[in-house]
Amino acid sequence: MASTHRCNVAIVGAGLAGGLIALALAETRPGLDVRLIDAAGSVGGNHLWSFFDGDVAKDDRWLVEPLIAHRWDAYDVVFPGHRRTIDARYNSIESSRLDRTVRARLPEKALMLGRKVLGASPTAVVLADGDRIEADGVIDCRGPGDLSLLTLGWQKFVGQELVLGQAHAAPRPMVMDGGVEQIDGYRFVYCLPFAADRMFVEDTYYSDTPDIGDRALDGRIAAYAAARGWTVERVARAERGALPVVYGGDFEAYWLSGGRAVAKAGMRAGLFHPLTGYSLPDAVRTASTLSRARDYSGAALHELTHGLAASAWKARGFYRTLTAMLFRAAEPEERWRVLERFYRLDAGLIGRFYAGQSTFLDKARVLTGKPPVPIGRAVAAIREARV
Repeated sequence: MASTHRCNVAIVGAGLAGGLIALALAETRPGLDVRLIDAAGSVGGNHLWSFFDGDVAKDDRWLVEPLIAHRWDAYDVVFPGHRRTIDARYNSIESSRLDRTVRARLPEKALMLGRKVLGASPTAVVLADGDRIEADGVIDCRGPGDLSLLTLGWQKFVGQELVLGQAHAAPRPMVMDGGVEQIDGYRFVYCLPFAADRMFVEDTYYSDTPDIGDRALDGRIAAYAAARGWTVERVARAERGALPVVYGGDFEAYWLSGGRAVAKAGMRAGLFHPLTGYSLPDAVRTASTLSRARDYSGAALHELTHGLAASAWKARGFYRTLTAMLFRAAEPEERWRVLERFYRLDAGLIGRFYAGQSTFLDKARVLTGKPPVPIGRAVAAIREARV
């Protein structure tokens, strides 16, 4: 028979945003009765998330520190006319560790995994098996809302963790190898040395479409590894995805598309960097903010999360402008020039850019000088981003 479950906070979606919120509440509000609900059987899915130290505030490091599986003190970038090593600590989190940590920290009854959700309201969740969850407040973290309401391009990728037949001798991550053949927009390869004989390689495209040709991309990773002199014994893990990168749209319409008056987090709230598509810094800030809340009613949670997302959208017009210039002003095969120019700038500026904390002087420095795109098209793209 169908059952009704009662709790204080119901988190719908056990991805990165939902998992971090659950961890934050377990740590700071142990008296709250929390439910984490997802159709999948694990927390976090099959993903790797990376971030620079500057992406996460010092006061929020407590939330991500137990999750870090790999860290490095510097990283490399390569372009046809530019190569550079940047001294900035870089960290990676594996979804398997997020899953283990959440399971260890939350009581068994809090994890409602393998349970498909039919719908969510500010105070209730309806499951496909007929069960119902009644909560003081609900937070919906189930992935994006209606992306057709946003003007966007895509960062799509296929990643493989390669087990090599010999040591690779790469001392640090290659965050962006833009010296590869340019296909389907701006293409670069991303490499993380997990161990002497393990390398995570991701083939990434800033593309006009989210379509992923699996066999072609898998083959390109193999070709890249061979060109680097790596003998691949096997693929230990693979992932693929497409992240929206946004340069316009109607934020309020997008917010409502994910459910009227329902609190939201992660991609569903529009909380991701407009140009990189990355959501981890926002997910950490949201979870930390929620952990300090005093009112967990549906109305209060909606007001809090909507305020966070609306403020972020308003503050990130600069990054939407840059996304518009990349997608609307540069020819697809020439987009790499925009990134190469960017990576010639000051390392501190680059770090603040990724953290979404660019100063007025940073913005002026990025936009001044001769742009690597036609002036007329750049101006048109800026106007489009402001619509």
